[in-house]
Amino acid sequence: MNKGDLVEVAAKEAAISKVAAGKALDAMIDAVVKSVAKGNPVTLVGFGTFKAAKRAARTGVNPKTGEKLKIAATTVPRFTAGAGFKTAVAGKKKTAAKK
Repeated sequence: MNKGDLVEVAAKEAAISKVAAGKALDAMIDAVVKSVAKGNPVTLVGFGTFKAAKRAARTGVNPKTGEKLKIAATTVPRFTAGAGFKTAVAGKKKTAAKK
């Protein structure tokens, strides 16, 4: 599923236009990105948590030459799936859609 497919499903489920669903999805993604970039986690109960995580500096190897490289420390985005999402993916039970 890509963004267009997701917009289509959201528009149908919420009984709104595709344009409105697209704007809502863009606004949600933008809000999550801005919050995580500031270091604030975003938790969607039952779905998961988006947060920033620090990755330590490390030594890597260029596979072509075998030369050792220093890889700088950085901050990366992380997503941890919530219990409801994990259960649904595992196929243990169907999650109830709220309407």
